[in-house]
Amino acid sequence: MTDPIKTDALIIGAGPCGLFAVFELGLLDIKAHVVDVLDKVGGQCAELYPEKPIYDIPAVPRITGQGLVDALMEQIAPFGPTFRLGEMVETVEKIGDPLFRCTTDRGTVFEAKVVVIAAGGGSFQPKRPPIKGIEAFEDSSVFYAVRKMEAFRDKRLMIVGGGDSALDWVVNLHPIAHRITLVHRRDEFRAAPATVDKMRALVAERKMDLIIGQVMGLDGEGGALEAALVKTTDGRVIEVLCEAMLPFFGLTMKLGPVAGWGVALKDNLVAVDTERFETSVPGLFAIGDINTYPGKLKLILSGFHEGALMAQAAARYVFPEKRVVFQYTTSSTSLQKKLGVA
Repeated sequence: MTDPIKTDALIIGAGPCGLFAVFELGLLDIKAHVVDVLDKVGGQCAELYPEKPIYDIPAVPRITGQGLVDALMEQIAPFGPTFRLGEMVETVEKIGDPLFRCTTDRGTVFEAKVVVIAAGGGSFQPKRPPIKGIEAFEDSSVFYAVRKMEAFRDKRLMIVGGGDSALDWVVNLHPIAHRITLVHRRDEFRAAPATVDKMRALVAERKMDLIIGQVMGLDGEGGALEAALVKTTDGRVIEVLCEAMLPFFGLTMKLGPVAGWGVALKDNLVAVDTERFETSVPGLFAIGDINTYPGKLKLILSGFHEGALMAQAAARYVFPEKRVVFQYTTSSTSLQKKLGVA
């Protein structure tokens, strides 16, 4: 067996909540390793909407998903976390009190005094729309996320869906795309009303097209999309020219290996208390979208709060003989030294 990597805390998930957990743990001298199945840090923010604006981070009126990730990476830099990317933690075994052995799908073994599950909704993947032959166009002209807006500059773009993702990208990509066609199965939308109003204004001004119907097929060769066949509500099948497609049919969330780690679950999420955000297994914590408790809100700012309280509780496992003294970064010279600002 591979010699284990020993650390104070193992954080499973490198999204915003996992990254901020590094910061809160670091303030308490708790060293962390971070593992994520994706090949980069940032979780869903970096993978699904790196250039999409976020408006509800306290004191930050507007920031993109990638911008938030970059800021968090700068914030946690003084604590020197170690990242293992492109690996999935498959097993978590309690072998001491406190001590966990965690093994990834690549055979990496960790021994950690505490474990923090910050894996978002678990493993996630976009739902593939029921369009025959769509696989041939995926990753070349059909995309399930926008990683670089510039990739759609001057393109005839079809966006399919009626939720927030679809409507947000209609509004955000409209200024750079040659022409956008939005296709939805009905003339009712689940997106924020203000965004729907913006879309309808663009349609009314003939700056984009809205088709009520369903995509039935795609035309093109060698992965290069040329047109989509859309069946309208009156039964007609029309050809719509497009060079790229963004279908937003939601995400399939799977709890994945977490279900086998012995923690209590509720509605396929990890149940935690609201004092420590600890699971039913002592020393094993869960923060962010993967946990559940009465009144839970799936917001990034809520996950940050959970990480702060989690760290205070984790310190009692990592340093059982040490008195945990609460300090403010504004006034504590010891914390400021850790942050490199004193």
